[in-house]
Amino acid sequence: MTACVGFDLDMTLIDPRPGMAEAMNTLAAESGLPFDGEHFAANLGAPLEHVLREFGAPEDRLPALVARFRQTYPDLVIPRTVALPGAGEALAAVRGAGARTLVVTGKYAPNAQRHVRALGWTVDRLVGGLWSTAKATALTEHRASVYVGDHVGDIRGALAAGAVAVGVATGPCPRDELLAAGAHVVLDSLTEFPRWFAAHGERGAITPGDAPGPAR
Repeated sequence: MTACVGFDLDMTLIDPRPGMAEAMNTLAAESGLPFDGEHFAANLGAPLEHVLREFGAPEDRLPALVARFRQTYPDLVIPRTVALPGAGEALAAVRGAGARTLVVTGKYAPNAQRHVRALGWTVDRLVGGLWSTAKATALTEHRASVYVGDHVGDIRGALAAGAVAVGVATGPCPRDELLAAGAHVVLDSLTEFPRWFAAHGERGAITPGDAPGPAR
């Protein structure tokens, strides 16, 4: 059986968009900088520092801006975040099969942990602050043979770790982009994950060669 399955967080397991938009708009109002909360929330994935740079934040202000966003996060984002359909069941399917659950996210780890606690989930390990191919570090360390994510960066991270790249079309990247990035399979949502995992995980450790090709 697969020893460990990794999941991304934002728009894979959770939908934090309303709170993320509010937090970014609050930062814009306080800082006087042209941050667009709605655009930010619709395109979640990249690290906060990268997003702020793209919005035109001066480099010397980045540390204070990041710190302030993280400070307001527990009050503005955590209470307004919901689990995406099938998220809890997907985590339970992995643990029910005797495998470990791993969350690897670009999000600041303490805030990611707050989401997990607020939703009452049990996750064996959570690693924050990693994006795109950098996620391979944690996936390799924890021997994850599957990584599930909604962004092309997640697919790149899975492939860099030699893991089965499972895309889920619940985030900013549509199915065709996930497939083009190299996803072995793309699910419409995590409601499909337990059946997929049972079919492809019960016969032993999953490898990319076991996963269905990009037919979906």
